[in-house]
Amino acid sequence: MSIKPLFTATGTATGGRNGHSEAADHSVSFDLSVPKEMGGPGKPGTTTPEHLFACGYAACFDGAIDFVAKQQHKDGSQAVVTCAVSIGPRDGGGFGLAVKMHVKIPNLPKAEAEALVREAHEKICPYSHATRGNVQVDFTVEGS
Repeated sequence: MSIKPLFTATGTATGGRNGHSEAADHSVSFDLSVPKEMGGPGKPGTTTPEHLFACGYAACFDGAIDFVAKQQHKDGSQAVVTCAVSIGPRDGGGFGLAVKMHVKIPNLPKAEAEALVREAHEKICPYSHATRGNVQVDFTVEGS
């Protein structure tokens, strides 16, 4: 599948999970370290690729909900999306990711909130498209 690029973000990493990463436009710059739970030093003031993925997916998915809501003349602006990304060994070797997404849309009934989340996940969010078939993504949805 091809896309017509609207925007391209570029980042560079050096030193892997115990190194540094920065966007080409210098909008983000951060040090990384392997968390203690994975046998690393877990240095204070550092982050992990999983933190970055969780924040990116949550922000993108929140935007997808708002997009779908506007198409349906509903208010998705009060949505709060929390994304938890786990990493661990895969049965087939190597490592894999799992995602748990919690979505709260306090101003809409639960059924309407669930419908917005389903459509955002199935049709709109590029992170959802990228993970589909590769990463287990589980949702919990709250409405009014």
